[in-house]
Amino acid sequence: MTESPEHDDPIEEVAANWLTERAAGFSTAQKRDFERWCRADPRHAAAVARLEAACALLEKMPLVRAELQPVVEFPVKPRVMAPVKKFPVLRVVGAMAAALALAAFGWWQWARLQPSAQLYATSTGGYERVVLADGSVVELNANSEVRVDLLPGERRVALVQGEAHFTVAHDPARPFIVSAHGVAVRAVGTAFNVRLAATAVEVLVTEGKVAVSEVERVVPNALAAGAEVKPTRWGQRVPPSDTLLAANERALIAFAPPKSVASIPSAPAPVVEKINADTLRAALSWQERKLVFSETPLRDVVAQFNRRNRLQLLLGDAALAERPVGGTFAADNVEGFVRLLEGSGTITVERRDETTVVLRAAR
Repeated sequence: MTESPEHDDPIEEVAANWLTERAAGFSTAQKRDFERWCRADPRHAAAVARLEAACALLEKMPLVRAELQPVVEFPVKPRVMAPVKKFPVLRVVGAMAAALALAAFGWWQWARLQPSAQLYATSTGGYERVVLADGSVVELNANSEVRVDLLPGERRVALVQGEAHFTVAHDPARPFIVSAHGVAVRAVGTAFNVRLAATAVEVLVTEGKVAVSEVERVVPNALAAGAEVKPTRWGQRVPPSDTLLAANERALIAFAPPKSVASIPSAPAPVVEKINADTLRAALSWQERKLVFSETPLRDVVAQFNRRNRLQLLLGDAALAERPVGGTFAADNVEGFVRLLEGSGTITVERRDETTVVLRAAR
C-alpha cells in the first residue's frame, strides 16, 4: 500500500498557526504560551525557524515570491467551532523548497552581484521583527537601524543607532557578532539586547552567554611631531580583551573619545551588574509594545515615552520628576497618557507645538 501524499505534519501545522496569530498580534499570555511551546520540544522551535527562514528568503526573491505568495500564506485560525480542512503544511514546504531549488542558480547569479549587507530601520514609535536567513531573529526598537552581513564564516551585525534584541540561531562554525560604537558582542546561540545610548553601549543578556570586547584597533606608525606615546603600542594590532556576560547580567561600556590625534585610548572597562526579573522585564518592555510601571518616577516614565514617540514630553516643574507612576500603558499611545495625567487634576498640560507637551504641577 502506498502512503497518501495528503498526510500532514502536526508540528508544522501548529507552528504555522502560531505564526499566524503572532502576525495578527500576540497578547502577553499568547507570547508566553508560544515561547513555552517552542521550549517544550526541539522540533517545535525547529519547525518555526524553518517556516520563518523560508518566508524571509522568499522576501529576498521577488520573482519567486509573486508566484508562491498564495501558497505560503499561513492558515487563518477559525474564529468559530466548525469543521475546517487541515492546512497541508508539508505540501506547502515541499512546494516552497521545489520552487527555491528551481530558482537557486538564477538567484545566486543575481545575489552575488549585490552588496551582501542588508539594512533594516524603524522610525519614531516603530517596531520591526526581522527573521534572518540563518534563522536568527532581530527585533528593532523605535528609531533604530542595523546593517546585517551574513558571511560564510561569521555573521556580522552593525547597530548604527537605537536598540535591538537578538535571538541567535545556534551555529558554532559561524559566530554572531554585533558591533556598536567600537564595542563588539560575540555569541554563538543565545539571546541578548544591545542599546546605543548617547554616551555608552548597554549590553543585556537574556539567555546564554556572550563575550563583550573592544573592536580590534590598528595603531598608526607615524604621529604628529612632539606626540608622546608608548612605542610598543604603535604600529601594532591591539587585541581586544573579552568580558564574559551570562543571562540576567548587564554591561555598560562608556565611550572613550580620543583626546588628541596622538591619543587613541582603550575604552574603559565595562561596568557589569546582575539584574533581577523586574529590571529585565522593564528593560525589554518595548518588545511587547507596552510600558509597565510600578511606583516609577515620572521623569523615567517620560523618558520611556519620549524614546518611542514623535510627541515629546517635558517636565516644566522639577518637583514632578520624582512623582510615582503605576500602571500599564500602550507604548505608542502617549496622547492617552497625557490625557490621564491631565484628568488627575494635579498636572496641567501645555501644548507648546505639535511635537512638544509641557507638564506642570497644578496650582
